[in-house]
Amino acid sequence: MAKLYFRYGAMGCGKTMQLLQVAFNYEERGHKVCVIKPATDTKNGKKLLTRIGPERETDFCFSPNDNLFKIVSEKYKDVHCVLVDEAQFLTKEQVDELMQIVIKLNIPVMAYGLRLNFKAEGFEGSTRLLEVAHEVEELKTICDCGRKATFNARFINGKMVADGPEVLIDGSKADVEYRAFCPGCYYKLLEEE
Repeated sequence: MAKLYFRYGAMGCGKTMQLLQVAFNYEERGHKVCVIKPATDTKNGKKLLTRIGPERETDFCFSPNDNLFKIVSEKYKDVHCVLVDEAQFLTKEQVDELMQIVIKLNIPVMAYGLRLNFKAEGFEGSTRLLEVAHEVEELKTICDCGRKATFNARFINGKMVADGPEVLIDGSKADVEYRAFCPGCYYKLLEEE
């Protein structure tokens, strides 16, 4: 029986790298995969890029109003796995549509994303995935201090900020950067700012 998997972690923990490795493993054995990401993630067009080099073109980018079950059942029902990058940007309904892909089409779905935004609040898609996924796995990375990083911080022009729109990827004239921190360092930086 197919399952819905959610693999989450803070910025820089290797989510996209792991997704690309899973896609490679399937394809190396002659299986087709469908790799998708939200259109909200505009930084690389239709490509998935990793910080250490590997990249891949997605099969399609989805918008919040897209019905993922309908798209996959009409155009990708012959795949052996659906891989979702930046899953935090899914809507609650889209997570439920991923579950329908698993149940009705018997296709495993592996979703990779952040659990928390830069305000230390849950994303809609991630929250729903934590509620319904068959299997949940945390991918780990470390803070500057060496502890496990679980929080994501946004820096604009070098200054940490904890307000603003949830999505700020590009198109801004400011220098925007995201970094992972342990809770202690995150709140210490927040107090300093």
